[in-house]
Amino acid sequence: MKSNNAVNPELEGQVAAVRRFSRFYTRKFGIIEPKLLDSPWTLQEARIIYEIAERQSCTATDLVRALGLDAGYLSRTLGALQRRQIVARKPSKTDRRTAALALTAKGRAAFAELDRRSRSEVGGLLDSLETADRARVVHAMRTIEQALEPPAARPASFLLRSHRAGDIGWIVSRHGALYAQEYGWDLSFEALAAEIAAQFIRSYDASREHCWIAEIAGEPVGSIFLVKASDDVAKLRLLLVEPQARGLGVGRALTEQCIRFARQAGYTSIMLWTQSILVAARGIYQRAGFHRVKEEKHHSFGADLVGETWEMKL
Repeated sequence: MKSNNAVNPELEGQVAAVRRFSRFYTRKFGIIEPKLLDSPWTLQEARIIYEIAERQSCTATDLVRALGLDAGYLSRTLGALQRRQIVARKPSKTDRRTAALALTAKGRAAFAELDRRSRSEVGGLLDSLETADRARVVHAMRTIEQALEPPAARPASFLLRSHRAGDIGWIVSRHGALYAQEYGWDLSFEALAAEIAAQFIRSYDASREHCWIAEIAGEPVGSIFLVKASDDVAKLRLLLVEPQARGLGVGRALTEQCIRFARQAGYTSIMLWTQSILVAARGIYQRAGFHRVKEEKHHSFGADLVGETWEMKL
């Protein structure tokens, strides 16, 4: 009988390889440094800021589960971030006994800077590689992620349909309410959404423009417009996904529907304008094949923002 304490040479070699890679990774990405990416934040503080920004609404319990942090340590770190006016706590709308966490305006600015530094650091690292090597590195990282933490299977539970009477008003209303709630934007953003929607209705060309609504159990949970900017260029506008539908692939499905329609309509490219703090939307655009071609600081909707223009060639 083989002893349970017997050494498995193959496994021992694999353990050594993983530990070696872990040391290499932490050194290469500066994770071992006291502050991440020469920022004012430690790695754990940055992870918490990132997680709150990406979730847009979460609790301390969500962070403990997502990040694998000790509850006591997390509580102390959140307290420090709150004193630095990065994180705010407010009663949850679904459970008044629980505090919902959100980034303040200062916190969103901190996240935007962290995100910029991270993109610059990783972009520089990948840009130094040949195209084939870059693809191998990214593929290897995806393989590691999927092998160690397989994505949970989530059945599609939504459908997409064309807009009908009443939908345009709902789109304007939900844009105004959600962006005020989640980002503190003022009524000028709702006015902009209303102007875009009104222009869509007034000049609607069904052969080259469209609006889609995502539904779950008959209730609207998302929207998107594709409108004509010129004979060759389409513009993607007013992508929205309700909080209860996030994580289901609604935003991706709406964006892909726009791209398919634009190709069929004969456009050669799609443009869109978004903001650097809209992390989830930017991720959807990037994965769909859009590339950022311009960014510019501006003050709009009662906030200091960085506007971004993204483009996709068809």
